[in-house]
Amino acid sequence: MANPQIDILQKLAKDKQLENKKYFDKLKKKTPKNLDYIMQDLHEAEFKKTNCLECANCCKTTGPLFTSSDIERIAKHLRQKPQQFIDQYLRIDEDNDYVLQTLPCSFLDSDNTCFIYDVRPKACREFPHTDRKKFQQISAITIKNISICPAVYNIVEEMKRKLPL
Repeated sequence: MANPQIDILQKLAKDKQLENKKYFDKLKKKTPKNLDYIMQDLHEAEFKKTNCLECANCCKTTGPLFTSSDIERIAKHLRQKPQQFIDQYLRIDEDNDYVLQTLPCSFLDSDNTCFIYDVRPKACREFPHTDRKKFQQISAITIKNISICPAVYNIVEEMKRKLPL
């Protein structure tokens, strides 16, 4: 399936949740030596054909964690003091992390571009984490992101084809 539409993505992800959990459990136990290279290739191939601006579901439905360096950098960009930025946009979640007060993201424009793209949080720069080193260690995040990001859905489906376990 090329690019699952957002409205059916959650159903597709739910239908495959058990299969994906079993797959990632096996992957942790028997990690191929070249997994990071394979994932890098799958990630690059998917993002050659995926335009995030057509979707931006990550920005609409989930908020990133904000590190102290993210807060400093973004506040400076917005010509605010870090505490002003925190008071205006952030809250502390149940894990004691800074996250957005509201969704969709306050910095998402109507054309799905980001007002603070050049200084966006590290979590946004690294999303959807499918090219991360030691990929097998982030299976819980990946399984969650399958229902958020069509690219992750496609990458995981292709991964299961290329690396049957």
